[in-house]
Amino acid sequence: MIDLGPLKGCLPVFAPGSVWLVGAGPGDPGLLTVAALSALQTAEIVIYDALITDEILSLVPDRTALEFAGKRGGKPSACQPDITKRLIELARAGRRVLRLKGGDPFVFGRGGEEALALAAAHVPYRVVPGITAGIGGLAAAHIPLTTRATNHAVVLMTGHLASGCMDEIDWRPWAATGAPIVLYMAIANLHSIVGGLVAAGMAEETPAAVIANASRADQRVLVTALGRLECDARQSGFSAPAIVVIGSIVEIRGALLRHGLPAAEIV
Repeated sequence: MIDLGPLKGCLPVFAPGSVWLVGAGPGDPGLLTVAALSALQTAEIVIYDALITDEILSLVPDRTALEFAGKRGGKPSACQPDITKRLIELARAGRRVLRLKGGDPFVFGRGGEEALALAAAHVPYRVVPGITAGIGGLAAAHIPLTTRATNHAVVLMTGHLASGCMDEIDWRPWAATGAPIVLYMAIANLHSIVGGLVAAGMAEETPAAVIANASRADQRVLVTALGRLECDARQSGFSAPAIVVIGSIVEIRGALLRHGLPAAEIV
């Protein structure tokens, strides 16, 4: 157990019969919030997804039950209705249920769906926000999400639709904004994404990057251009989990590297 000292009195009480939807951040356990850490040490059962690292799970006390409920594209995965049903059943049995999700529960994490189902079932719940990979992952790769010199807006998008067909997206309004685009779960659909953005008028020379295992010890960063993004990512062996960022903010990484980051930071 980690002693949270005087902070304990400032934290909400994890009541029996409730479900907490907790964001674990992009992977580095140091990026957990104090509220998330407190919840991990108080829960009676933790139902966690596929992006939760062993380092974060090691913070769960031995007395606490762990259940895996991960969902990974193209692989056998837990069914969302079954996960939601399990949360409701455990809460109604009087357990302190922690649903642990990578990043932030409400940013492409199905947390909204689970919260709606809990509310409809009259199960008390609380959301503990986490650092989403689209923000924390870029920072870990030395790519600022915004700067005054480059952009006044940013677009967070999913790179994987429920229908499985990214060709359904009209990329023209997104390309026309000129704002950097940060894509979650996009690796498997880079062909459609790149083709759609180029056809919508985005220059092939637009800076782009892929960040795999963001914030973790095995983080990898690929910097390229939009027109070469799919080919370079494939040749470099990039796979999920990864964040894709397209826009002028990518170039700032190079400037930061030139100012003396340790060699271990350079990929």
